[in-house]
Amino acid sequence: MSALQVAMMAGALVGVGLALLVWRLAPADPDLAETLERLSPERIRRRRAAQVVRHTGRQERLGVWAEGRLPSQVWVGAPPNEDLAILGVTRARFLGEKIVGAVIGLATPPLAVLLLTVVQGHAPSVALPALGSVALAAAGFLLPDQQIRRRAKRARAEFSRALVAYLDLVALERNSSLGPRAALEKAAQVGDSWVFRRLAEDLLRSDLAGEAAWDGLRDLGLELRLPELGELADIMQLGGGESGAQIYEHLLSRSVAMRKAMLAQEKDEGNAINQQMVVPMTFLGLLFAVMLITPMLLRLLGRG
Repeated sequence: MSALQVAMMAGALVGVGLALLVWRLAPADPDLAETLERLSPERIRRRRAAQVVRHTGRQERLGVWAEGRLPSQVWVGAPPNEDLAILGVTRARFLGEKIVGAVIGLATPPLAVLLLTVVQGHAPSVALPALGSVALAAAGFLLPDQQIRRRAKRARAEFSRALVAYLDLVALERNSSLGPRAALEKAAQVGDSWVFRRLAEDLLRSDLAGEAAWDGLRDLGLELRLPELGELADIMQLGGGESGAQIYEHLLSRSVAMRKAMLAQEKDEGNAINQQMVVPMTFLGLLFAVMLITPMLLRLLGRG
């Protein structure tokens, strides 16, 4: 590495340090909306919970620090809390993953340049590693967002499929003269998947809190952004005074409607995939036709 490159890197580091120091110490006009959001009861509860709970992971501690120190505009475009809740991922852990990904992306090109310098004896241009650091840092910061959205979409589809079976089980339990809460709890104990465990935990929590079972299901539906749970809660609440046979018919009709809706959605997705395959298959067909026609054309041109 030449003396000029060393001086440029040292100057850049000093400049960045001075800029950060000025940004930290200079007085700024606070954003009123952000200030009110920081003082909101929900934000205060999350902050106190973060102080009380001893996070075992470094990423969670880093996420708690980042959420409290960085402005809220940094997290614009991040997945909503409902996506994190259905995956069982805390917001602190998610923010920590974003920070770690950005740091890894930022540090990878300089480390690669350092390795090349040690191996080859001279360093490449400084501009390319700098651009690579910015690009990889942005990719590492945004990649967890796409992963969370994709996983949450799959989790909601799995939850909806399991919920259809849960509706059938609840209908059978109500038809056997069990009460609303007993039917919901016993049906949740049948399955061993994460969906049934989540339902059983929520019903137990609502029971310990002295709430009605349908209120717990309705809150869980809002937390996970699953309107199907809210519809089940409405059916159980409105049908609390009905006989088991009557509520049995309501639950089965809702189960059939959900199956038809999921089947229609799967057909639409299959049609979309088929339409996406039209262009590649057409291109392959044309390419195969060109491969067959080209030798004959060359032969005819050669004779002419």
